[in-house]
Amino acid sequence: MSREIVFEGVSKFYGEVLGVNRVTIAIPPGITSLVGPNGSGKTTLMNLATGLLQPSKGTISVLGIRPDDPAVLFRKVGYCTQFDSFPIGMTGLSFISSFLRLHGSSKSEADARAEAALQRVGMREAGPRRIAGYSKGMRQRVKLAQAVVHDPEVVLLDEPLNGLDPMARAEVMELFRDLAKNGRHVIISSHILHEVDQLSDRVILVKGGYIVAEGGIHGVRTEVATEPLSVLVRCDRPSYLAARLFSTNHTMEVSIHEDRKGLVVRTLDPEHLYRVLNHAVVADGLEIERVSASDDDVAAVYRYLIEGEGDVH
Repeated sequence: MSREIVFEGVSKFYGEVLGVNRVTIAIPPGITSLVGPNGSGKTTLMNLATGLLQPSKGTISVLGIRPDDPAVLFRKVGYCTQFDSFPIGMTGLSFISSFLRLHGSSKSEADARAEAALQRVGMREAGPRRIAGYSKGMRQRVKLAQAVVHDPEVVLLDEPLNGLDPMARAEVMELFRDLAKNGRHVIISSHILHEVDQLSDRVILVKGGYIVAEGGIHGVRTEVATEPLSVLVRCDRPSYLAARLFSTNHTMEVSIHEDRKGLVVRTLDPEHLYRVLNHAVVADGLEIERVSASDDDVAAVYRYLIEGEGDVH
């Protein structure tokens, strides 16, 4: 059986509105984060993988299972959506236990496994209480417990950290790591970018229904080749260096750092920048303390994607 989640030429249209278009990716085990602005197609990808939506074109395989076979698929897959939807009057325990009963478990077995899942997300004591009285964070953790209670090989989590306080967030992130250590697929969409950076083995950048780039976060930054890279240069004569750089065709912007001990350069050709720096050192005696990419992280890549659509906080 395949150990990957595979999209081959997948498109989804809502009438004339594009959901995702021509997506071809293969996702191996580990933690994969879908990153992109609202409306980019992240939730559509998750709904396609779970069979809640059918593709307009292309094929999808989840560990060798087609998503249009839900009875088989959902024995392997757990899905925590970003939306709350609970039957009226249910407790956290009964909500999860009833899900297992649909899988064929006896009531005693289902209750025992539900309690264990609630324990994993720090909700065992609240399990007998009605969900209607839960906070947003508690409802989120109950959904997580339901997503993992049947020990799935694939866990899809749409904005799973929303509503969690810092302690609960840290505990849930550790749960994701534990799942991935055991060879499972953990696929997360999140706008909490520094936590995505901490968690992810790989990142898939989504914008406008297209996959913009994928891979490790440092590799992904190099894939966004049409966008300028910001480089921090610490040196003894930043004004001199700024004048040198402005004379080249590859520098888009130069700003002197507020402490006057360096500058930030935006360039489409970092290799050319490094050659200019080397020449300045050798020919002009420039003393360079440090050169580093100032934006080689998830937040910066995300800003490049949504430039013109608002700031990221």
